[in-house]
Amino acid sequence: MYTSRRNFIKKGALALAATGLATRSLFALKPGEELVGLQLYSVRTEMKNDPLGTLKQLAAMGYKHVEHASYTDRKFYGYGAKEFKKILEDLGMKMPSGHTVLGGKHWDASKKDFTDLWKYTVEDAAIAGQQFVISPSLENEYRKTADDLLRFMDVFNKSGELCKKSGMKFGYHNHAFEFSERLDGKVVYDIMLQNTDPGLVIQQLDIGNLYNGGAKAIDIVTKYPGRFESMHVKDEILAKQGDEKYESAVLGTGIVNVKEVIDLGRKSGGTKHFIIEQESYQGKTPIACMKENLDVMKKWGYK
Repeated sequence: MYTSRRNFIKKGALALAATGLATRSLFALKPGEELVGLQLYSVRTEMKNDPLGTLKQLAAMGYKHVEHASYTDRKFYGYGAKEFKKILEDLGMKMPSGHTVLGGKHWDASKKDFTDLWKYTVEDAAIAGQQFVISPSLENEYRKTADDLLRFMDVFNKSGELCKKSGMKFGYHNHAFEFSERLDGKVVYDIMLQNTDPGLVIQQLDIGNLYNGGAKAIDIVTKYPGRFESMHVKDEILAKQGDEKYESAVLGTGIVNVKEVIDLGRKSGGTKHFIIEQESYQGKTPIACMKENLDVMKKWGYK
């Protein structure tokens, strides 16, 4: 859900180190290879309390790819990039993507260059074997006016250029505001997609979050064919609490028509990474939900 993710992002603001240059990625997947993965925010409490034990449980279920939601002080869940990659490899897993917000502390407008904080972020992503470096939010200051947003989309493109030097791409993951907010009469998401280079900036469409912004996933994939190299595979039901209308649920139990959306992504959306995410559990344990979700994806022909 948008509120929960945004609050998590704010609370987990990065405190990264100083200088660094991007290194070449050792990412083992071939470009364009299809995969199913899990956004580890889905098991955030478990990863906080016992990251190794949680990863072992996920590997035993059959998960082979994960996407991080924790990068602080140059560490993923408390481990350096090389160490975390080794942990995953020992479990038969890889981390093709991860979430780290690109914000004001990462761009020096006076120098027209990224700060060392972002350079280290990209460097560590490459060391860990990522293919995509994804920003999962857009700070308010960059969407006050259309001009503000356009200037920051140029930073997005520059981040894509920086990631490209390490064999990766930069990406953006939506919530709900991108579809509910307008600037100069245009939907924020339209401005973003129309002013980023698809060769440098991928879109990771969260097919559930946008429902709280009044949009439908199938319409967005149809409108922008080929733009969604990654998707957050998510279903939504009416929320029983909180300030949003919908909350996430086990795949196939809600209103998203998930299989139709991901099938279209596979056919014409350019989608190769199908990343499961669930943030609300309706009384079940997160781990049990992740097993159900993976089983549903396999039943639908995604492995």
